[in-house]
Amino acid sequence: MGQVISRKSVADFVEKLHKAGKTVVVTNGCFDILHVGHVRYLQKSKSFADYLFVLLNSDSSVRRIKGEGRPVNNENDRAEILSALSCVDFVVIFDEDSPAELIDEMKPDVYTKGADYTMETLPERDIMIKNNIKVEFIDFVEGKSTTNIINKIENS
Repeated sequence: MGQVISRKSVADFVEKLHKAGKTVVVTNGCFDILHVGHVRYLQKSKSFADYLFVLLNSDSSVRRIKGEGRPVNNENDRAEILSALSCVDFVVIFDEDSPAELIDEMKPDVYTKGADYTMETLPERDIMIKNNIKVEFIDFVEGKSTTNIINKIENS
């Protein structure tokens, strides 16, 4: 079972893991209503390193990105649910719209992103190049998304 750690301490913690010879993979997202697509994505992400850190958008960040009415679940609930997954080692809540600054501070070995992005369209591309971070793009599970779940509930 994973744990939620503070944004302030995460960079130092990752540095200690690296000094101990461990590898770190980072991914990020809102993870508002956890579904099978999320779980498979996180399991695949974990396969690239010893430790998986999930950078979780705060409630205010989700509202700015997804609009009013979101998130459905608050950041503490989302963090607790994610940390209960066996593939997730650590959850870090961040308030910015992009995790770029936090990734730059952490300097993970690998960054995973959905396959709807390419290296050319990746918003964090410059951070990846600057820090020599390997990027792995992961395919989505067809038809599985939080938006689809919300739409199904609203239309039933």
